[in-house]
Amino acid sequence: MTQDRAVPPAGSRRRGRRTRRIVISLVVLAALLVGADFGLAAFAEHTVSQKAREQLGLSDDPSVTIDGFPFSTQAISGDYRHISMFAPGVPIKDLQDVLVTADLYDVRAPLSDLVNGNTKAIDIGRLEAQVTIKASDINKVDPLTKVEDLRIAPASVSYVQTGQDAQSGTDTGSGGGQGQGSTSEQDRDKSKAGVRISGYVQVAGQHVELFAFAMIELHGSRIEIVPTRLQYGNDKGTTVVPPAVQQALLPNFKATIDTGNLPFQVTPTAVQVNNGSVTIKGEAKNVTFGGASGSTGG
Repeated sequence: MTQDRAVPPAGSRRRGRRTRRIVISLVVLAALLVGADFGLAAFAEHTVSQKAREQLGLSDDPSVTIDGFPFSTQAISGDYRHISMFAPGVPIKDLQDVLVTADLYDVRAPLSDLVNGNTKAIDIGRLEAQVTIKASDINKVDPLTKVEDLRIAPASVSYVQTGQDAQSGTDTGSGGGQGQGSTSEQDRDKSKAGVRISGYVQVAGQHVELFAFAMIELHGSRIEIVPTRLQYGNDKGTTVVPPAVQQALLPNFKATIDTGNLPFQVTPTAVQVNNGSVTIKGEAKNVTFGGASGSTGG
């Protein structure tokens, strides 16, 4: 004989189905709320992006990201911890491919103003802005146009100025990568940095690779490249160019580049040399989004 299975009471079955319906409803509601939160964030980012394009005179909308989840709680309070902006390929003065970025911290923006597109009322507690210039763009600035296949790398200030490594006190000119080991001097004055510029030039009818060691100095919205010494060879070994020849060739590596104003009229305070690019940085406090306009744009 087989035993009949126990059948749950009808009330228990109803409670089980009701619980499942409640759980499903809560999951659907949570999904809707998350979707609405992301949608509201996307709308706010799009609004800020459009206004940033107008304020900065850009040809395209920059990428804008409002950090923090959920967005709704920030929108209701009107307080945002961090908003980032990213605009590549911006033409500035004689440059055509500048990367412009800005990080906005402790932003106060009432939701009603964002919804209505009134971004001029946005208050920014602290703002960091920077422009990054590629070596290929710097190569288009006279007289650096005379240097073929121009490349940029950081170099220590001590090596640029003396030809010796600051830590060892010895000449490190056995290779094309000299002077990249010690950068402690740059921490004392961020308005200048050492740079190694390399490329090919014509010397007495010969196609010669030269390494120019120079200082990049920040003067307001301009950066000046001031070369101090030339070496020739390749990445495995170089030789200092004779003084008389240096005097004739150094002007090929001297240039002034106008980068325009940083976003939000931030005053440039620091210059940094990267592999393949130069970055100018600045910081401001207690500014408004309405003061974002600079000299960017085509």
